[in-house]
Amino acid sequence: MNLDPHNWSPLSVEGIAEILKGISVPWWVAGGWALDLFVGRTTRAHDDIDVLILRRDQLAAQKHLSDWKLFKTKQPTPPHLAPWPKGEFLEPPINDVWARSDLHAGPWRFQLMLMEADGDRWVYRRLPTIGGNIADMGLTTDAGIPCLAPEIQLLYKSGTGLQKDTDDLLNVLPLLSPRQAEWLLKCLRRQYSDGHAWVGLLESRAGPGEPED
Repeated sequence: MNLDPHNWSPLSVEGIAEILKGISVPWWVAGGWALDLFVGRTTRAHDDIDVLILRRDQLAAQKHLSDWKLFKTKQPTPPHLAPWPKGEFLEPPINDVWARSDLHAGPWRFQLMLMEADGDRWVYRRLPTIGGNIADMGLTTDAGIPCLAPEIQLLYKSGTGLQKDTDDLLNVLPLLSPRQAEWLLKCLRRQYSDGHAWVGLLESRAGPGEPED
């Protein structure tokens, strides 16, 4: 079985929306594409495409995607990929599922990312004191495509240290509302007690006050 993690031919955002049409659980485009949807243009090339769902909804998603070959992974570098058996509920630290159309070969087409939730709140697994209302964690484009709110996506990108993620912040920053910037700034200060390179960038955009999570 060829599980080359670099063999990607990602679907388009529109392709993802078509595949997930009629699914019974909420979903959001995530990753760099979520930020480009917020900006309203493609700011850079994307090697893959991410779709976020709540962990508790994974089996409904698995059923909806029954025509796809799904592989679970803990997502280190390189990822350890293994077929996801039908009906198996994935617990942490397995947080991702990769999809392709052929079991033994062929490119990866999209990735499912599993987000923790508690009741009506999503939970940031790297620091569970951070979270917010599920109803407020996404936006919808004019074309009707749901995507993860930019401040939440940037929070997830803040720990990578990759230049592309800083570039994503710089592209998004002028469009963030003061409240969005203040929320992200507060979360970065909470998570990175020794400081973070993005704090200075966000301070000029953030408004006064301490927003709720």
